[in-house]
Amino acid sequence: MRGKRLSVVVTRRLPDPVEARMKELFNVTLRDDDSRMTTDELADAMASADVLVPSITDHLDAKLLARAGEQLKLIANFGAGVDNIDVATARQRGILVSNTPGVVTEDTADMVMALILGVTRRLAEGLRLAQSSDWQGWSPTAMMGGRIKGRRLGILGMGRIGQAVARRARAFGMEVHYHNRKRLRPEIEEELGATYWESLDQMVARVDVLSINCPHTPSTFHLLNARRLKLMKPDAVIVNTSRGEVIDENALTRMLRAGEIAGAGLDVFERGHLINPRLKELPNAILLPHMGSATVEGRIEMGEKVIVNIKTFEDGHRPPDLVVPSML
Repeated sequence: MRGKRLSVVVTRRLPDPVEARMKELFNVTLRDDDSRMTTDELADAMASADVLVPSITDHLDAKLLARAGEQLKLIANFGAGVDNIDVATARQRGILVSNTPGVVTEDTADMVMALILGVTRRLAEGLRLAQSSDWQGWSPTAMMGGRIKGRRLGILGMGRIGQAVARRARAFGMEVHYHNRKRLRPEIEEELGATYWESLDQMVARVDVLSINCPHTPSTFHLLNARRLKLMKPDAVIVNTSRGEVIDENALTRMLRAGEIAGAGLDVFERGHLINPRLKELPNAILLPHMGSATVEGRIEMGEKVIVNIKTFEDGHRPPDLVVPSML
């Protein structure tokens, strides 16, 4: 790729400093607004660009990848997750895929704790009451929530984000428990004060708060199904900042409505931005618009990783954040 400026197409608006740097380095086509590209627009972009910079809202399946031009050699995803891309098909077509791992760790872990506190201390309900005309002032028994110190936190997925959550939770005095594909090394368990559960069923039945921090893969789809959700204690709380598909949203909604689970804090949903209308009506659910990693610092760092991946590829080297099917 040496000797010419790469043709780069970006599918969504990125932070101004990131877009400005891309203009300096590449022959870049940016979006005028922040609307999602249509399927045909994505196909046109892949037919003309050397590099495509999609986000998690762009679903690049095998059918769409078949419309890519021969010059497309890199998909530099703006995001850590790549379940929006058929990585195996891309590689078969000679297209490399990179992502932006590690950047969202601290911001997402902060949001997990915000949701845990928000649900257990009933912050959304309190906000609505204070802004209404119904609040008559303080009362000894009004708006009572629960203390998180001493509660058992179960972490499903103990990667970077799960471990960052564990450190924060321990500082709040919570007991840390976890389930993961692979058990952590003893020294990491000791540092985090974390107890490993080989059985997810046994863990979810015993924790007071369950935090979902695993990726969406075929093996994790509806990992929290109706049967497993029914194992949770009726006064337990569930928080999800990972991927909505991990939870059976309909089953969760039914149980929240019936009081079989005390509350939920959700930043992601099974059908993207199409949230179950019945879920929106529940006072014991805090729903956020996928803002777990939405900090200025985090988004700029993600953009910088995208640029490094593209520039390294342009210089004839392997992108540092290359994704291969065996990683998934």
